[in-house]
Amino acid sequence: MLAAANRCAGIWRKRPMQKIPLTVRGAELLKQELQQLKSVARPEVIEAIAEARSHGDLSENAEYEAAKERQGFIEGRISELEHKLSVAHIINPAEIHAEGKIVFGTTVTLEDLETEEHVTYQIVGEDEADIKQGKIYVGSPIARALIGKEEGDTAEVQAPGGVREYDIIEVRYI
Repeated sequence: MLAAANRCAGIWRKRPMQKIPLTVRGAELLKQELQQLKSVARPEVIEAIAEARSHGDLSENAEYEAAKERQGFIEGRISELEHKLSVAHIINPAEIHAEGKIVFGTTVTLEDLETEEHVTYQIVGEDEADIKQGKIYVGSPIARALIGKEEGDTAEVQAPGGVREYDIIEVRYI
């Protein structure tokens, strides 16, 4: 399994050094996950492997196989996080001077013209996106429709059920 993690890590090293947009908060969350993996999960799995080895024959040792598989996952995720953080373009929305335009990191309040429902979203990077928390991926259809627009504009979003229209009520850089 460690070989699989190394192959996964190799994929990250071979990719072009494209910048990955992240908000300050998104970068903090990735750093916290990386720290947890290195300081807690990695030592725990090393201990689990040592414990499983002490039980003797490794050829039929399910505990050992499970621990090695977990180690491969952890090492692969550590490599992935280190890569993402090394190529991150960290953007602080509070420091954006976009003169009212919607850009990466912007928090925007919309009114669905069909339902008159108000929704608020922050446009974030892929790793930060969580619709339940109102964070949408910059590459999503709704974010792409909003980028470059301003408060008072109407955005048309191609959704699976057809075109939806939203009035842009408020644009904030927080």
